[in-house]
Amino acid sequence: MEISQAILHEELIIFEKKFKDAVKSQVPLLDRIMRFIVNRKGKQLRPMFVLLSAKLFGPVNESTYRAASMVELLHTATLVHDDVVDESLERRGFFSTYSLWKTKVSVLVGDYLSVKGLLLSLDNSDFRILQLLSIAVQKISEGELLQLEKSRSLNLNEDVYFEIIRNKTASLLASSCAAGAYSVSQDEAITEKLRIFGEKVGIAFQIKDDLFDYGSQEVGKPTGNDLKEKKLTLPLIYTLNVVDKPTRRQLISIIKNHNKDAEKIKYIINKVVEAGGIQYAIQKMNAYRDDALKILYEFKDTDSRKGLEELVRFTTDRKY
Repeated sequence: MEISQAILHEELIIFEKKFKDAVKSQVPLLDRIMRFIVNRKGKQLRPMFVLLSAKLFGPVNESTYRAASMVELLHTATLVHDDVVDESLERRGFFSTYSLWKTKVSVLVGDYLSVKGLLLSLDNSDFRILQLLSIAVQKISEGELLQLEKSRSLNLNEDVYFEIIRNKTASLLASSCAAGAYSVSQDEAITEKLRIFGEKVGIAFQIKDDLFDYGSQEVGKPTGNDLKEKKLTLPLIYTLNVVDKPTRRQLISIIKNHNKDAEKIKYIINKVVEAGGIQYAIQKMNAYRDDALKILYEFKDTDSRKGLEELVRFTTDRKY
């Protein structure tokens, strides 16, 4: 992401300060947790999409910075809540908020981050941006609940899989790009085009994440975590729909009854590879990436466009 970071060098410095100011609290415990969270932030991919989507149409302004901060606040809130739901003790190689402060505090921290994000736009009358990002929060919740429902019944429908990831993952990236574009252009047609662009990137991003669970030369070491949680991702859905009935029954039985058995999970991973599930998912991922780039290429060739292209390719080429 060197090109993107170079293009946004000054904007990212300003964003960092504004984001730290946005999470400040008068409650000592909360302020301590906020410092812990800020010091362990990830790659800031979504704020970068906001800033570059804005710069595609003109100089970044205060509304853009607020949108970027709101996106990061909402994204962080979802991660804090996810760790509670998944009972995850680690986040990005560090202790998670949940592991250090447990359920009650973590839920309240996630709520605090969400409200701070929403108020940031509301207090500054960024009503359209507030609407765009509030829709994303709604869709994330719907996606999570749909995934929980379908994991119980082991849904084999590819359309439902795409509905889940469109809501759960792609919606926030779509709203990030739309909010960035609107903050500068105030143009609804452009905003919608960037929303669709972000959605395509978000779907490609999630398919890449799903591929990490299976492992191959292209995607690194397999983990089997999704299989252990009975999450049916694209490589497995494809496999279950193309193998013969006895094999499908065997795979479903393992997922239902032996999903903690490392050897049996390895067996499923091997079957997915043999059936072409990995290659199928890679082809789908690349198709969404190419659709996103096709939209991007409709705009003038500028440094901002180059930065966005780099981020798009990063989503599918990354090794982690």
